[in-house]
Amino acid sequence: MNYPHPLIAREGWPFIAGSLVVALLVSAAGAWSLPFWLIFIFCVQFFRDPARVVAGGPKSIVAPADGRIVVVEETDDPYLNRRALKISVFMNVFNVHSNRAPVECSVLQKWYNPGSFLNAALDKASVENERCALHLRTTDGRDVTCVQIAGLVARRILNYVDAGAKLQPGQRYGFIRFGSRVDLYLPLDSKAKVVIGEKVYASSTILAELA
Repeated sequence: MNYPHPLIAREGWPFIAGSLVVALLVSAAGAWSLPFWLIFIFCVQFFRDPARVVAGGPKSIVAPADGRIVVVEETDDPYLNRRALKISVFMNVFNVHSNRAPVECSVLQKWYNPGSFLNAALDKASVENERCALHLRTTDGRDVTCVQIAGLVARRILNYVDAGAKLQPGQRYGFIRFGSRVDLYLPLDSKAKVVIGEKVYASSTILAELA
């Protein structure tokens, strides 16, 4: 189990504290405070960061985020210029938004691209939306590209690793605020273990197995 952070993600502390203060002030003033308490409750649930068991073995690719599978296909990896197996996880505003390493690996390169804020469930979000990509290399030399993508509501991608970092499977490396997506580009001979529409959970769901 990999869980180095509190139950409530630190990225949410300012939002939770701010919404709580506003709700308390409105309540103390005797005004109708229900909407403000609902905002506070939403912030608490959005920034929750529960502990997760890391599934699989050394060749397992685990889910980098909670959400729903929206893509499983062979396509071009625009970062490493190769054909790859692409698996995409779409996160709505009710999913946990911590992003976790899909495999034991080293970070070789990091790319940030500004862009639009289209619905992250759309295919074109992969190339048009704001995104941050990592080139990961496994301990046995396989290349994986992991891409955080901002969505329609998401306006902030947080990524805490740079080239040279070492990651364990399930290790927390980033966060995306308020609805988003993560794309994985895997070696073409990887075997997918999920299907479109399936719900997955960060670290606990195996997305694919490397050959």
